[in-house]
Amino acid sequence: MFSEYLVDFLPRAKRVIFLTGAGVSAESGISTFRDPDGLWNKFSPLELASIEGFVNNPERVWQWYQHRRQILNNAKPNAGHYAMAKIQEFLPDVHIITQNVDRLHQAAGAKNVVELHGNILTNRCFKCAKAYTKEIDLDSGELPKCESCSGNIRPDVVWFGEMLPEKAIEKAQEVSEMCDIFFSIGTSSEVFPAANLPLLAKKGGAYLVEINPSTTQISKEADECVRELSGNALPNLLKDIGF
Repeated sequence: MFSEYLVDFLPRAKRVIFLTGAGVSAESGISTFRDPDGLWNKFSPLELASIEGFVNNPERVWQWYQHRRQILNNAKPNAGHYAMAKIQEFLPDVHIITQNVDRLHQAAGAKNVVELHGNILTNRCFKCAKAYTKEIDLDSGELPKCESCSGNIRPDVVWFGEMLPEKAIEKAQEVSEMCDIFFSIGTSSEVFPAANLPLLAKKGGAYLVEINPSTTQISKEADECVRELSGNALPNLLKDIGF
């Protein structure tokens, strides 16, 4: 499945990067954006995950995110999540850069996780950005308000049209430029600036590995491609290298 070169090189690597996308979460039963059917299919993504959508109808946006959180409450890390966390135990410098907002990497025990799109489990003020730690209760009939400025509370995720968190993307670029091995896993490599990270790593001399059942935009740049789900491929990699 993996080349002999990678199996030999990985245990000696000084810095390893995993970039994960929606395909990794899908293996835990989390759809890429919306459930394939049901109530939410009649709304466009911009109505549910954008500043404009929130301003126009914050109640609907909150109903959507509470629905997503209920799904996450029943989701668990899969074998791919656990394998990445396991590799962190054996190698000196391993970062996970994720486009997912579900925090399943952390649930699997991973550290050094860079969240490019925020996370769905925390909230902040739409106006002043202060963190909001109280429970969200839509049954009360009132939307949550900031205790400091009375602004509307929003999920702490990156919506369509918003910039990625500056510190997160700077950290992702920094570690990608100086890594030995870069894994691109379960991502279509179509959404920038995340899609540029494998290219930054390659330019810096990294060995680029893609794990994805499908061909993507980055496939032609990869040193090797594994056409498997990460939950199958990564545990096999662990066995190959003896971790």
